[in-house]
Amino acid sequence: MEPIFTERLMLREFTLADADDILALLTTPDFIRNIGDRGVKDLESAHSYLKDGPLQSYREHGFGLWRIGLAGDDRFIGTCGLIRRDTLPAVDIGYALLPEFYGQGFAIEAARACMAMRRDFGLAQVIAIVAKDNLPSQRLLEKLGLQFSGHIPFGEPAVDVRLYKLLSD
Repeated sequence: MEPIFTERLMLREFTLADADDILALLTTPDFIRNIGDRGVKDLESAHSYLKDGPLQSYREHGFGLWRIGLAGDDRFIGTCGLIRRDTLPAVDIGYALLPEFYGQGFAIEAARACMAMRRDFGLAQVIAIVAKDNLPSQRLLEKLGLQFSGHIPFGEPAVDVRLYKLLSD
């Protein structure tokens, strides 16, 4: 996939060279609390996460989580993308930023770019799951046009999460 540029961001596919960045993101307390512990503790496990996650998704589906960099200098700020999970009824949108980039509109900017890209992959339905107490993400999903649809169990061990669905375009 060619990089996607927004006003302030560049979204591109991850490579194994991004292991340092993914290690920094996946070990933040907010990531672990709101998304979950992915078992990434060092560069070796970051490489495995990239190989078995985003890189495999690109091969199988043509899409996945993309790396978000600042458009001017490509400084890593987070990830956003479309994820096909066997445990969910449709492709979901996911995103996470490094804490120093919260509250600046980067997440919604990246998420809007991903929602626009979904059409390129023939994805009419998109869902999202979010922790019950993650109010900023709930508001972001509503700004994207997704609506709360109920609660579902998710993960191992299963926890109750809020399910959002894109009901209209």
